Amino acid sequence: MEQIPLINEFLIIFVLSIIVLLLCYRVHIPAVVGFLLTGVISGPYGFALVKQVEDVQSLSNIGIILLLFTVGMEISVKKILEIKRLFFAGGVLQVLLTMLGGFVIAKAIGRPTGEAIFLGCLLALSSTAVVLRMMVQKGEADTPHGRGTLAILIFQDFCAVPMMLIIPILAGENSDWDWELISRALEGLLIISAVFAAGWWIVPKLLFHVARTRIRELFLLTVISICLAVAWASQLAGLSLSLGAFLAGLIISNSDFSHEAISDIIPFQDLFISFFFVSVGMLLDISFVYNHPLLIIGMTILVVALKAIAVTFSGVCAGLPLRTAAWMGLSLAQISEFSFVLAKTGSEHGLAPPMQYQLFLAIAILSIALTPWLINYAHAWAGFWDRLPLPNRLKRGYSAPKSKEEQKLEKHVIIVGFGLSGNALAHTCKESSIPYVIVEMNPHTVRREQLNGQPIHYGDASHETVLDHLQIQTAAAVAIVINDSAGAVRIIKKVRQLNPTVYTIVRTRYMQDVKQLYSIGANDVIPDEYGSAVEIFTRVLHNYSVPKDKIQELVTSSLAEHYELLRMHYYHS
Repeated sequence: MEQIPLINEFLIIFVLSIIVLLLCYRVHIPAVVGFLLTGVISGPYGFALVKQVEDVQSLSNIGIILLLFTVGMEISVKKILEIKRLFFAGGVLQVLLTMLGGFVIAKAIGRPTGEAIFLGCLLALSSTAVVLRMMVQKGEADTPHGRGTLAILIFQDFCAVPMMLIIPILAGENSDWDWELISRALEGLLIISAVFAAGWWIVPKLLFHVARTRIRELFLLTVISICLAVAWASQLAGLSLSLGAFLAGLIISNSDFSHEAISDIIPFQDLFISFFFVSVGMLLDISFVYNHPLLIIGMTILVVALKAIAVTFSGVCAGLPLRTAAWMGLSLAQISEFSFVLAKTGSEHGLAPPMQYQLFLAIAILSIALTPWLINYAHAWAGFWDRLPLPNRLKRGYSAPKSKEEQKLEKHVIIVGFGLSGNALAHTCKESSIPYVIVEMNPHTVRREQLNGQPIHYGDASHETVLDHLQIQTAAAVAIVINDSAGAVRIIKKVRQLNPTVYTIVRTRYMQDVKQLYSIGANDVIPDEYGSAVEIFTRVLHNYSVPKDKIQELVTSSLAEHYELLRMHYYHS
């Protein structure tokens, strides 16, 4: 039988990754570090278990494209406007201060100006993947420091694209810098204009027509095709694939389908970006780490301190309380996973000589590994600053209030499906002043009800990204009223995973589904079969001229008896 060489390489990477990630989980080290360590162990500087390093790096490029694509989808004009003060004031100041610190460090050790600016770019970014994941796990994403952290991370992600663009200029590959800057700016402006035009007029209509087919594979292929098409057009214009992927994400972020698109892309992004981290780990020379441990530790401390100070100062200047800003400073003190992308690109352009590149990789890996401990210590650190005898205005700040959407989605009902049952429940919630939000897979329904003022969103409620958008963590109840038993099972499992205590009620068509739905976590199950039976005997009794109050008494008694039988059927079967 013919053997495919890459299968052996992938099997080694996957098996080794499983072992390393399990060990990292035991000692609370982020998965990103686990993938980097996998690359170190399996790479040419480790045990050389993987021979086809170039193939792994080729797959990693897909991960970079998908990473920037999802970053673009998560950045929307609406989200930026909600946190505009923190985004513009805090984000700009933090990036500039960190870049300045990196520039001074590089010049102090005698590096050229281009390399010094490049080092500042590498240090300015923090790890979105690691920090946001930890905040969600700790339930702190919707706190003041959580929203401030999100604002700065979004601005950093936005800055990553122009940083990629200026790398060839910093490397001195063009003699006329002014003309190069003007030329690239004009090209970028032209492409961005075309992208936003497509995002406004073409893409939403295309995704609407694709979504109404209800073919998941077609929707996924369409989203990926948009990403690759824009990336390809960007490359033809002399810009990078990464910029094109980011712009493609921005296109989709303006549509009603962005959260569903993110849900579909995330699994592929996670897979391919893991290859990227593995490929970066393969580049780390273990002998360099062995020969320069004090240098690596000392520089890591310096970088962490620099970033913590820059973020804290920026947060205070943006109006946050000192306590909140100090928490953010310690949480964002690591180097970003996207800095690996910049470092790799800069190395290819000669901006990162071998020793400096190895030093950066070691510092970045160590800073990310320290992140869980830094975040766990952040509250104590923030409390220390809050106890100091400092001016009350500095301690108090003037934090931005929550957005209207955030205030509305607290102790709310999530209605999954907007047929007759969903419509009736939404009407009841509205009349009773109970906050609610709807998620529906029919794009026609979503568009029509949005025009009617309903808080309805397109998406599959079995996807974590969609439920996070609906703020499942703060929901009071989830009502699943769809005609899909298998889909209801997936939704209940995901709801229970994200919020184990939320009240969950589900409608099902058949009695035979009741036991399974209770067993996976539903609080109440309402089968349609019995509802039909009640309606039938009600009409039969009415035809026999039975008084209405007697019919109502029989209905009430039957419903109570049937409900008890359902519970007994579940608990004793």
